[in-house]
Amino acid sequence: MNLAENFEKIQQRIRAASGRAGRDENSVQLLAVSKTHPPEAIQAAMGCGQIFFGESKAQEAKAKIPLCPGRARWHFIGHLQSNKVRDAVELFEMIQSVDSLALAREISKRCEQAAKKMSMLLEVNVAGESSKFGYKPEQLLTELEEFNKLPRIEIQGLMTMPPFSAGPEKSRPHFRRLRELKIQCEEILGVPLPHLSMGMSGDFEIAIEEGATIVRVGTALFGERKKPGRTGSQSLEI
Repeated sequence: MNLAENFEKIQQRIRAASGRAGRDENSVQLLAVSKTHPPEAIQAAMGCGQIFFGESKAQEAKAKIPLCPGRARWHFIGHLQSNKVRDAVELFEMIQSVDSLALAREISKRCEQAAKKMSMLLEVNVAGESSKFGYKPEQLLTELEEFNKLPRIEIQGLMTMPPFSAGPEKSRPHFRRLRELKIQCEEILGVPLPHLSMGMSGDFEIAIEEGATIVRVGTALFGERKKPGRTGSQSLEI
């Protein structure tokens, strides 16, 4: 595995997809999904110019992040349990996977205690898969204004994981639906939401064509990760 070559190939693909969509390549942020990968891999990626990293387990991140260069910037992208919110608030600058108003309230409470604000994305289960977390679109629109009552959070946009598919084009309708949903959210809130986090190693080019501002790429950068024990359906998608 040559990480530097992988990184350059990903950058080329981002540039090409941005060009096809008539977008500035700098409008797309690469989030390197570093879960299960050691601090040495993060350091190697940073040597290529990568700054943003995504972790999906608070316990793993709590052990790993202190061993990584201090200029790395961290996003939480996994399902966040309420008993791990305090760690997430301490470790991350963005939580991309907020899937309930109750979780947002807990984050706001912990941020109040820590005297900080937290940027967040609202995770949407666009396809309605029972195996995945995330808001149903209609529920999100109903509850959206309640988020504005929370003093320590800043909604930056939406995130989704489409159904796993060997054909990236099959993800396009789900990415398009998330983009349309973001427009609806902006109309309700009366403010622009800057981010759409969508697209992974197999389909991030399609996501960029449909408006992604953050693409979450792990395997294409770091190579296949080791999967000790039983893995859930969501582990296939980064």
